[in-house]
Amino acid sequence: MRLARSISELRSLRASLPEPVGFVPTMGSLHEGHLSLVRCSHQECASTAASIFVNPTQFAPSEDLSAYPRDLDRDLSMLEKAGANLVFAPVSDGEMYPPGYATWVTVSGITERLEGASRPTHFRGVTTVVAKLFSLVRPQRAYFGQKDAQQALVIDRLIADLDFDIELVVAPTVREPDGLAMSSRNTYLSPAERRAAPVLRRALDLAESLWRDGERSAEEIRSRVTALLRAEPLARVDYASVADPGTLEELETISPRALVSLAVRIGKTRLIDNTVLPPGSPLLERRTSCS
Repeated sequence: MRLARSISELRSLRASLPEPVGFVPTMGSLHEGHLSLVRCSHQECASTAASIFVNPTQFAPSEDLSAYPRDLDRDLSMLEKAGANLVFAPVSDGEMYPPGYATWVTVSGITERLEGASRPTHFRGVTTVVAKLFSLVRPQRAYFGQKDAQQALVIDRLIADLDFDIELVVAPTVREPDGLAMSSRNTYLSPAERRAAPVLRRALDLAESLWRDGERSAEEIRSRVTALLRAEPLARVDYASVADPGTLEELETISPRALVSLAVRIGKTRLIDNTVLPPGSPLLERRTSCS
């Protein structure tokens, strides 16, 4: 596995990679969810590239960028074992955003709901850095996890609108044994908060159960899911959404599909999770997981 710390090193090392190249962008603090994407790419592509960059432009002023966990040596070891051939870990923020940087990539519409409504500057930072990484790495496939479903939908629109010749692969959410979606933010939870956090998975299980029992009222599912979340004393609900999986507009009736998305604060830690109805449906209607 080769490591690039600068854009010039990345371009040089990328030129020697056998095609096709799969790409897994990350912010480090890796867990099994990230590694499953790397292994998926390793199975499907001749080469696998990954990035480790805690992107400052997707953090709001109220969010503690400096507190985000970082352990480059650990992450590099994990990526090598999972099958990565090339890792781009910029030596500084200035490598990606040099003095005078003034260009931004903005996706309208779906970025203004859910996470975009709660974190208004977030997606501009995500779409800008991903567009830069796509341009630098030039992958044929890009791998994202369904836990960040809105992000995957935004990247899908970015790829289509900017004519990137990239296939987007959205892999299933990887979970802890008790159902909690794996996330770097889980390390922020106290023991009591960690015990409370699986309430998100139970809420999604409820939505799936209601759908299987014939419930098609989006408002009824939203209401029942929200009530279950609020019954957990440590949980504060940011949103519980039942939306069209293409536009993220809230639905009145589920026909034929819906994306159920949650954002919940457990103590000071904000967690997100989602499921698609009917249960087991892919987020995107084309191939969306490792075959």
